[in-house]
Amino acid sequence: MMRRSALQRGIALPVMLIMLVVMLISSIYLLRSGNSTALTTSNLAYETALTKAADLGIHTAYSWLDTAAKETLWQNVPAQGYVATMSEDPDKGPASSEFWAGSVFVEDDDGDDDIRVEYVIHRLCQFAGAYNGGTPANRCATTAARQGITARTSVGDSLASDAPTYQGKPQLHYVITARIHGKRGGNVMNQAVVMMGP
Repeated sequence: MMRRSALQRGIALPVMLIMLVVMLISSIYLLRSGNSTALTTSNLAYETALTKAADLGIHTAYSWLDTAAKETLWQNVPAQGYVATMSEDPDKGPASSEFWAGSVFVEDDDGDDDIRVEYVIHRLCQFAGAYNGGTPANRCATTAARQGITARTSVGDSLASDAPTYQGKPQLHYVITARIHGKRGGNVMNQAVVMMGP
């Protein structure tokens, strides 16, 4: 009987040591998992804050676009980050430096960190100038005016037989693109499409 109990006491020690090693490895894994979860949550919150900050550029650009004279929008206005055309070439999209030529920076120092937002406005037209003028005819992205709203016909309205017919004046499309480079390496880009009458 004494031999069996002595043998059993010798097996308990290695089993306990193995269990301690497993518990140690598990606790290290849980600690690292908790840290990475906290880091991921922090990064998502930071990106959300940058996204909201980038909206400052969109609001600033829209305010200018809304108050600008319609004839002003026929040509580029570099001081306001406005480009009267937008290239259909995918290589000249928001990832290219050519897309951001003439962009404007807006700074917001109300918060704890100084925020610097860059924006540019593109009119979705093939050429500069009036949306329905020029030779060849200027192609622009347009949408029918909202129903139930009457529009006066004025000089410059398209009367060509092949022109699309709208109830009232069509609305031109403008794309406002804003981006922000965060201090911790976060980059956010927001876009908004605005439709306004010519």
